[in-house]
Amino acid sequence: MQNSQNKSNNFINLDILKRLRYIYGSIITEEKTLGYAKQINELIYNYKSKSAFEKKSESWSEDTILLISYADNINKGVNGKTLEDFTLFYKKYFSNFIDTIHFLPFFTSSSDGGFSVKNHEEIDPVFGTWEDIKKISQNTNIMTDLVLNHASSQGKWYKNFIDNKDPGQDYFFTVDESYDCTKVIRPRDHNLLKEVKLKNSSKTLWCTFSYDQIDLNFKNPDVLLEFIQLIIKFSSYGIKIFRLDAVAFIWKETGTTCLNLPETHEIIKLLRDIVDELDENIVIVTETNLPKNENLSYFGKNDEAHWIYNFPLPPLIIYTFLFEESSSITKWSMKMPPAQFGNAYLNFIASHDGIGMRPAEGVLSDNEINNMLVRLKKNGSEFSMRKVQADEDKVYEANISLFSALEFTDNDNSGAFALKRFIASHCIILAIEGVPAFYFNSFFATKNDKASYSKNGIKRDLNRHKWNYSDLISRIDNRDSLENKCFSILKELIHIRKSQPAFHPNATQFTLNIDKSIFSVWRQSRDRKQSIFAITNVTSSKFILNTNMINLIDDEKWFDLLSPETNFQDNEQIGLEPYQTIWITNFKSEKSIVLKL
Repeated sequence: MQNSQNKSNNFINLDILKRLRYIYGSIITEEKTLGYAKQINELIYNYKSKSAFEKKSESWSEDTILLISYADNINKGVNGKTLEDFTLFYKKYFSNFIDTIHFLPFFTSSSDGGFSVKNHEEIDPVFGTWEDIKKISQNTNIMTDLVLNHASSQGKWYKNFIDNKDPGQDYFFTVDESYDCTKVIRPRDHNLLKEVKLKNSSKTLWCTFSYDQIDLNFKNPDVLLEFIQLIIKFSSYGIKIFRLDAVAFIWKETGTTCLNLPETHEIIKLLRDIVDELDENIVIVTETNLPKNENLSYFGKNDEAHWIYNFPLPPLIIYTFLFEESSSITKWSMKMPPAQFGNAYLNFIASHDGIGMRPAEGVLSDNEINNMLVRLKKNGSEFSMRKVQADEDKVYEANISLFSALEFTDNDNSGAFALKRFIASHCIILAIEGVPAFYFNSFFATKNDKASYSKNGIKRDLNRHKWNYSDLISRIDNRDSLENKCFSILKELIHIRKSQPAFHPNATQFTLNIDKSIFSVWRQSRDRKQSIFAITNVTSSKFILNTNMINLIDDEKWFDLLSPETNFQDNEQIGLEPYQTIWITNFKSEKSIVLKL
């Protein structure tokens, strides 16, 4: 073993070395670059020598369904037990149809719903311990955040920075008065820079998201090495999916936008090289809340993220249902490139954050965006702003729960169709190319948490309701409750989806331009045996669909997965009720339901 280890010490992965040279070649010496390459190699070697894993036949399939949740989204009110509480709830209600959990940051933190991390290795005792994570990861895929861009002003790194000692003394990004910030693209409206006093001097710090979230200095290779070590450590705890939070902002250069810079992409390529070497089951996900083309760039050439969030979906879907008009989402979908094998879209409508407006740029007109914001305001939304120019702010995100966002429309001021509209919106993400992701609160049609917002004044808290364990269970078990109806229907829809090869995240997709009242895609399984025509009426009016509008192949029996007693023929009239979805297929499903709300 000793001889092998010595051999490992002398080995340098040339791909990793190439990445390091690109990133740091003008910053550090070649000798130091070689030293970092050797350190990374040693970390990989040590992990692989201690780990035993089998390569899955594929890392995702039509069975892959993601649940987005805080570690305390449901709790019994006993400190230090929320991960245990969540695990009990998950086993009872989710484990038979949800195979992947995205736990939002569970580390010790000081603000922003866990995203201002104080210690990246320490689980907040309120949630539990690493043993809790290990236990749930034994039977479930776990995704965690790597909060790369920043760290808490109350954390250990920052305290060491102030005291000029390691680790941390050169971990935060500082600038002087000559630094040109005029082109910087901002996600917030506060002043970007913050001056802090040190023992014998002062420094100006970069604060992209808040003054409690100080941007890290990735021009120091030690910062990058910290996160490489975290990936390896978290992998040993059973975590196999890594979400790179706010990764687009991590590299800064004077006189630039400081967004999506080449070094940022190269760092992601380096991390991809490392995880591919560590364990082929590991998945990298980039969180880049940006317009379409910028977001797509994080696939690279199948050498960056495995998954990217489909960020335009939330504003597009919400606009579609609020205004009963599918033209924009249809046009966008027709122009979206298919993900290559080895890549996939992560499709979602709701998350812990608000509804991002930047991804709507270029896919919705300014007038459409403004109309949507007006409607959302009527439905109870607050808005977070970003700085565009010195004297101009724009809406960065709408802060509102998804159910509240869709509850009322100009044509449905009473909310009579609220649940149907809500379910229909999720039918779309279940049907289109990619991996579907559901926010915990969406399963229960959770409305705006006005009490939390009123108490804390934090706009995002409108969409971050935390459930009491007993309260939620009592609602789920009540067949007449909104929570029960929503959960039951979404659960059954997911069960049906999981049996369909044509719903594989990488199965073929073509968008059908049938009518502005309809959003529809044709999916075909990779072996070409199954076709599914996924058709959703996005309006509050009945729509008559003629089967001649879609390609029902002769000599095949076609039926609706959601109403299997149907049998469709050419030139047949199908009446789609308000917000009804049909999944027409030639493949016999094991499970089916009839959507009766």
